[in-house]
Amino acid sequence: MAPHIHKVTGIRLYFIPVRTRLPLKFGPETLTSVTCARVALRIADEAGREAEGWGETPLSVQWAWPSSNPYEARHQAMKDLCLRMAKAWMECPSSEHPLEMGYQFQEHVLPDVLAEFNWSRTTQASGQGRPTEGQVAEPVPRLAALVCSSPFDIALHDAFGKLVELPVYDTYGTEFLPEDLSRFLEPAHDSGVSFQQTWPANFLLKQPPQRLRAWHLVGGMDLLGPGQLTGAEPHDGYPVALADWIQRDGLKCLKIKLRGNDSVWDYDRLVAVGTIAAAHQLEWLSADFNCTVQDPAYVKAVLDRLRKDSPRIYDRLLYVEQPFPYDLEAHRLDVHSLSALKPLFLDESAHDWRMIRLGRELGWTGVALKTCKTQTGAILSACWAKAHGLSLMVQDLTNPMLAQIPHVLLAAHVGTLMGVETNAMQFYPDASVPEAAVHPRLYQRRDGEVDLSTVRGPGFGYRLDEIKRALPPPSLALG
Repeated sequence: MAPHIHKVTGIRLYFIPVRTRLPLKFGPETLTSVTCARVALRIADEAGREAEGWGETPLSVQWAWPSSNPYEARHQAMKDLCLRMAKAWMECPSSEHPLEMGYQFQEHVLPDVLAEFNWSRTTQASGQGRPTEGQVAEPVPRLAALVCSSPFDIALHDAFGKLVELPVYDTYGTEFLPEDLSRFLEPAHDSGVSFQQTWPANFLLKQPPQRLRAWHLVGGMDLLGPGQLTGAEPHDGYPVALADWIQRDGLKCLKIKLRGNDSVWDYDRLVAVGTIAAAHQLEWLSADFNCTVQDPAYVKAVLDRLRKDSPRIYDRLLYVEQPFPYDLEAHRLDVHSLSALKPLFLDESAHDWRMIRLGRELGWTGVALKTCKTQTGAILSACWAKAHGLSLMVQDLTNPMLAQIPHVLLAAHVGTLMGVETNAMQFYPDASVPEAAVHPRLYQRRDGEVDLSTVRGPGFGYRLDEIKRALPPPSLALG
């Protein structure tokens, strides 16, 4: 009989600050620093055997909680919510598998924790009159709550793999997960799909690749060529201009961040980057409007013009990512006219499989998975999407350090449309020096790829005992 998770016996939560070497602009905000939440979570089975797992997620405030409210107030709120999440994870009841525990937490615990947390913050702010700059009465959104919960969820999957002495992706079959996917998922009513007698293992690649195409992010402030250099750029041995990155890393795929509220700028940016891509014989481009577009006609006009005036660049455009506000229920835009032109991928909107089901109804044709929305959610979303014929990508949250490993493993195992986005080496490469000493080709892109061959062992295969990283004192230790 496979061991069950009897209880969570201990949690340590660390906050690790990281600064970017160059600003990363997406949507209306610019990222210059980030706090990574790293979690060590210990579990015990019925026999008292214990194992400790690790998870890490950047608390990317601008991505998870776009707002006009001050950054630091949102940043502090997400850190405070992580502290509250730790206490909730310690109280989780016994479960047969991390997928089951993660699902129960996401469905039944997280909503209550978030509601209570938002109520307490709103009450505190209103009790003191007008909120100061360090306070916001604006509620923390669900996407930000998923980000705060994800390092605990990732650590849980890692701990279970160590408990049974297997890689995480070898635990998603019938041997360890007694209930099939119908316990977690409901098919679309018009699909003819059934999740009975199917398990996550049925949707995962049996022989995942060891090397993946690496997508490079072209941010809204990124320099494209030497003519744009001002002399104020960092002189740290890493490339600055796009052309230099292409030559150094052998890049083949570029993801282009756009504004979504300036069609002339967006079109010109696509053409400028596309021209460089063509000159270096790159394979693919993608366009990310970052939730700023309000009308499908905006994107259609940009694509139509690109197809007419720059057909070779249009042909290189593999897919379009999340142009519209991520609250899909509040913005039920019919996007069939866009997905008829190019594959259209949900990203911020894809909180869980229910949102993916709604997206499919509205015309979306693909899903961008992220481990920052929990490993549990990523696996269940991948299963739902693949069962219904939707394409998959795995997108980055500029994942450094440990966060890079589950991120790239997800892409290797679910089978993506093309490789994996990975850009921490662009914006804070030195943050991952200890991890890169053990996994050099996972933190450096060569020949346009990242290499997972050094990842091995139980859990996520971090090889943590070989990584010489000095951690700060934990911000919270329980158990």
